[in-house]
Amino acid sequence: MLMDIFRSMIRLMTRILGSSMVKTSVLVCLLFGYVRAEAEKLKVVTTTTMIYDAVKQIGAYRVQVEGLMGAGVDPHLYKPAASDVIKLTKADIVFYNGLALEGKMADLFSRLYNQGKPVYAVTEKISKAKLLKPEGVQGHWDPHVWGDPDLWIECVSLIAESLMKADPQGKTAYLQAAQTYTKKLRELKVWGIKNAHHIPEDKRFLITSHDAFNYFGKAFGFKVIGVQGISTVTEAPLADLIHVVDFIKSKRIPAIFVESSVSPTTIKRISQDSGAKIGGELFSDSLGTKGEIESFDALDFDLGTYEGWIAHNISTITSALR
Repeated sequence: MLMDIFRSMIRLMTRILGSSMVKTSVLVCLLFGYVRAEAEKLKVVTTTTMIYDAVKQIGAYRVQVEGLMGAGVDPHLYKPAASDVIKLTKADIVFYNGLALEGKMADLFSRLYNQGKPVYAVTEKISKAKLLKPEGVQGHWDPHVWGDPDLWIECVSLIAESLMKADPQGKTAYLQAAQTYTKKLRELKVWGIKNAHHIPEDKRFLITSHDAFNYFGKAFGFKVIGVQGISTVTEAPLADLIHVVDFIKSKRIPAIFVESSVSPTTIKRISQDSGAKIGGELFSDSLGTKGEIESFDALDFDLGTYEGWIAHNISTITSALR
């Protein structure tokens, strides 16, 4: 693939610069250096868009990152294709969320690890005391830790440590990038709390398709109700839907929310039965589209980044519930 890019660039630049032997020779040398530099980068494969973004933030120019899941993809339901297996096999290092988020890929990660592949669950060093255990779910922790920037910072730290282990020459670059990014995330949480508190405390109810926002709610002060529980694999029972509708009516909750990676059908039905409006679409198990910009508080955020994930969700919720 790199050689195809190399040949294409030579043909293009030769047409632009002319066919002079000197120009062509210089161009070939420059492009060969570029191709060689790309080939020497650490090849990283990630599962979710949140992890992809974190690796890009920390690895920068020293890594070549490929994410298996794009915007709007539900990791609970994701089944790896044959091409995904090839990418994972060729990677120098693999990062996934863990805590059973990518439930249909667990055996694949186990096989890769047993074959000696550096495979890391980014959540593996988070203290169990900080993890949430949903009601009615036996033997599983809530995997949606990115909802709290403080917990995501711990995941970022593991990513930085793992990259340094795989690429010791880049230690300084990884450390500096991690420190800069960590500072941004701490400031982001302060910004989010400030904006969330514009909503009266007795109005801070966050009702969504599934329980992806428990850490988010704890971090920013919302009482969270997810209709389908922590996974999207099974549908919510009718009795649960009736209970949610009654709760919305009793608390006079003005808005509920659909999610970008989950079918809106259930939430739309609850909206119709309860009278609560659809307050907007939240990002839950995936970031938004890379390069799509939204402005909040005179600040621009790329929705394809973790910072954009937090900013979009806080802004959407506060606008609907105030």
